[in-house]
Amino acid sequence: MTTMLKEMKKTKYGISQKKLDNFERIIQKYEGNECDEMFMKAMNEQLSKEQRFHLYETQGGCNGTGYDKQRKAFAHENAHIPLAERIDLFAKTFGRWKPVLNDDNTLTLNFKCSHGYYKRAKEGKYTTPPANIEAYFERCAGGRLYELQKALGIKLRIKSVDVSPLNENVENPVVFIFEIVD
Repeated sequence: MTTMLKEMKKTKYGISQKKLDNFERIIQKYEGNECDEMFMKAMNEQLSKEQRFHLYETQGGCNGTGYDKQRKAFAHENAHIPLAERIDLFAKTFGRWKPVLNDDNTLTLNFKCSHGYYKRAKEGKYTTPPANIEAYFERCAGGRLYELQKALGIKLRIKSVDVSPLNENVENPVVFIFEIVD
């Protein structure tokens, strides 16, 4: 979370010094997963959704997971192909989820992953989502945005993150909508 705090200190986010001091205290007081949990909880409470989305667009979860060379090569090799076709090819090539290209210049992604909250929900450890689940998946949206931008060669912005109750929909509990930025 120290990297996130460093990013938050940039004036473009408009976060007051008082709030930044609160985040600094969290980092000093907690460690590991507990620090992450407390930091995300504080982000949810103290920052606007727009501020969080903007931060997660640069500091999302799972950024730079070792596939950047393949994603960049894919984007370069397929830059001449229309976006809808690139999306199909992306899903086939990387064996991953497939975003839907919408008429309003957005991408919709129904998403699940095999770790974190999903795994615990499938194991029956959650009957209701944890209190900070929105923050967890907002951060996850940043990771998906990162992957899509690299592989598709486009610029995206997080438009919305819709989290369904995990006990109702463990297979695809999150819907991310990304705006395509020119």
